[in-house]
Amino acid sequence: MERNESLLIAASYFWSDTLNAFVFGHGLASLTLAHVLMLTGMEIATADDSHLFDSKPSSKVETHSSGGWSGYIQKYRKTGAVGQREYAIFLNMWLDKFVFCGRSGGPTSVYLSVAEKLANGGRFPLGRYLLGSIYHLLHQVTKKLLLGQPIGNLGGPWWFINMWLSVHMHKRLGFDLFAQRFPRDIAEDYELDDEESATRSPLNYGEAAIVLPGTGGNEDQVSRFFQTLYEGLAKDQRTWMPYEDPETKFPLTFHPFDDALNKDHDLMMAIISPRAIPVNFFGSGKTSNPTYEFYNPSALAHQLAIRQLPIGLCYADVVNPRETITSGLEWIRIAQLPPNADTLDIDLSA
Repeated sequence: MERNESLLIAASYFWSDTLNAFVFGHGLASLTLAHVLMLTGMEIATADDSHLFDSKPSSKVETHSSGGWSGYIQKYRKTGAVGQREYAIFLNMWLDKFVFCGRSGGPTSVYLSVAEKLANGGRFPLGRYLLGSIYHLLHQVTKKLLLGQPIGNLGGPWWFINMWLSVHMHKRLGFDLFAQRFPRDIAEDYELDDEESATRSPLNYGEAAIVLPGTGGNEDQVSRFFQTLYEGLAKDQRTWMPYEDPETKFPLTFHPFDDALNKDHDLMMAIISPRAIPVNFFGSGKTSNPTYEFYNPSALAHQLAIRQLPIGLCYADVVNPRETITSGLEWIRIAQLPPNADTLDIDLSA
């Protein structure tokens, strides 16, 4: 994926830690569980048993002297059928290097316990953990910007923010999500007809977004993006719901205007329900500083094709934001807190 450095830098100045949303000139916008589902296909609605908190892997892997990720692969690569241990070791690398983008940049065993869970066929809402990590990364960036400090290497899933911004801005940037092309899998002995193409269209939104071109991080480009976001996108350039596909070119699992796709009650409730979402739950609780971020879909109703009412922060008077979690029971208590009903009683008579 090409990193759109200038757009990432400019957008960071508009992030609100209170709303967990960008306050652009054309309105509030943010990354939601609907975006996680549509761009990655990750689980968002599966019940979270919270057993990941401070969990220990059943086996150990050598990471300190492995010689980087290439050495890690060479050390643990086997021949023959892939066993559960080898699969878990691969998933540990996938989660660390490609999904959550660990700060160290090299092999760790931080994600080994969750990798073992996945390798054993376990299910949990990985998409919520990804979104929590994204919100927390933007919180850290905003905090450093306010203090005038260099951003440095924070780690974190910048790639998803990059994808989301590219989709949100694709009309302004002149990107056609449906026009991207990928090489087809063609057998060596197969000859293409004159009318056949050696390339294919993307199979889903995530595949289309991940190949959109990036930009460097020069000051002139940052300034132009900042001005665009400050003044707001023109109406014909706004993309609140990018998943409008009248010709059904991509398979959809969620769409607000298609009842046939919205029969999964748990999925819809996960997308539209406010909640606390976990951050830094992998690895040892003593060193990972586990905490949580708030998911506020009420501030982003227009992105979910729901009528926008005055914003209510459902947990503002219920629990403090970003408190350190010290036990699994404490997280269960916070995760199961009901929203403050008073924030939902909106007087429209004034």
